[in-house]
Amino acid sequence: MLSRDTRVNTLIGTGHFLSHFYVLCLPPMFIYWRPAFDVGYAQLGLAVTLMSGITAVLQTPVGFLVDRYGARRFLVGGTLLMTLTIAAMGFATAYWQILVLAALSGVGNSVIHPADYAILTGSVSKDRMGSAFGLHTFNGNLGFALGPPVIIALAEAIGWRGALMVVGLLGIPLVVTILLQSRFLVDQVRPHDDAPAMSGRELLLSRTMLLFFGFFMLGSMAGAGIQAWIITILHQTRGMDLALASTALTGYMIGATGGTLIGGYAADRIKRHLTFAAVLTTVSAVLVLAIAVLRLPDAVILALLFVSGIALGASRTPRDIMVKDAAPPGQIGKVFGFVSAGLPLGAAVTPAPFGFLIDQGYPMGVLVLVSVLLMLSILCGGTARAQAPVRAVPAPAE
Repeated sequence: MLSRDTRVNTLIGTGHFLSHFYVLCLPPMFIYWRPAFDVGYAQLGLAVTLMSGITAVLQTPVGFLVDRYGARRFLVGGTLLMTLTIAAMGFATAYWQILVLAALSGVGNSVIHPADYAILTGSVSKDRMGSAFGLHTFNGNLGFALGPPVIIALAEAIGWRGALMVVGLLGIPLVVTILLQSRFLVDQVRPHDDAPAMSGRELLLSRTMLLFFGFFMLGSMAGAGIQAWIITILHQTRGMDLALASTALTGYMIGATGGTLIGGYAADRIKRHLTFAAVLTTVSAVLVLAIAVLRLPDAVILALLFVSGIALGASRTPRDIMVKDAAPPGQIGKVFGFVSAGLPLGAAVTPAPFGFLIDQGYPMGVLVLVSVLLMLSILCGGTARAQAPVRAVPAPAE
């Protein structure tokens, strides 16, 4: 018999996996959509921009709705919308239909973060919250990793239309399972009606939440810099062939994904979450800086990037726990909807200016800037944590 925590983590984690999986199912489709719809690369990129941009913009307002009406109905509706829109892309006869469906999928995807964290906070045992948050992040990263190879393999086997229909309809059993297991998905604890509380707008515009938003965004900017440009940097400045440079990025991503589980395990066993996150983020920053300023053998560079990824990944769960502890009761949805919007925003604004640095002949400047961004993220997180009262979250009802 599975425990309630295991059931909750499995349901929420699978939904988070699919939401990330679907985002990275679209870019591999470009090679099939270009001849099928006779469109250019700028138009193709608009599909991903619409999906990710709408997700980022709607997360906060959806968080308000989650806090007001409960998370389960939004989780079911959002997951169902994601799955049906991805499957429907397999029937598209014109590219404008792909764009409309990508936008609708972004609407569904916007539900995931606020609803997931509201349910995890209310459903999982307090002494296992770190592990639950770590598994949540791990499943999302795994979805990013598996999306491209799975969709390409399916497209080559059954065509791009069949591939989208298959991966889209994968979400239907999840929606049915959530409905059948909904009794295990307990919503966040709500405040007493007479409890004094600031408005949602005041909360999100408070110095604490703005700093947490900066914490998320700066960390995302740093990670996006590595993901977008490390292959180019190592190839140009260290003479690595593209295969080895790609291996370096893969090692970094594997380390970052596995690190989230380490961070979740540690977060349940330590109390000084800020210190833990700050030390690990500093380690990651120092290792990236070492690659930028030192002439190191290729094997050492690969090892440092792998360890840097582990350190950064492990710092993420304590960061999330700090945000959860700072959120007033009953306002988890809007808080995580707001601060996690910094993740896609950071990823969106980084590649172009970093690419400009490379164009100007300063490729290693990208890695220096990555290190600076990581250190600034610590400053934001530390200041936010120092100003935020730690709020005791009642244990979920048995």
